[in-house]
Amino acid sequence: MDGRTITRADLSESVFQEVGLSRNESSDLVETILSEVVEALARGESVKISSFGSFTVRDKGQRVGRNPKTGQEVPILPRRVLVFRASNVLKSLINGAPGENKG
Repeated sequence: MDGRTITRADLSESVFQEVGLSRNESSDLVETILSEVVEALARGESVKISSFGSFTVRDKGQRVGRNPKTGQEVPILPRRVLVFRASNVLKSLINGAPGENKG
């Protein structure tokens, strides 16, 4: 693993190379897709991408935590958290399951 991070610009460049749209159209397409995903999650909807995984928003209730240094109890306020669950196809590709195509 080389520690490289894929950026929006990388995604746009891939769309440009693979689909043949202009660079501006590719960038607009990536931005449209990402904003649709963000808006759906903000509304509390799930986003499922076949062979990739699903994103869901989960409500976590208030609970009591502890300051690890002092041991003092501290309330942790209720909040919404984003959860990603990888599909079995993605898990197989990442783990290099025998017979799976890696590319």
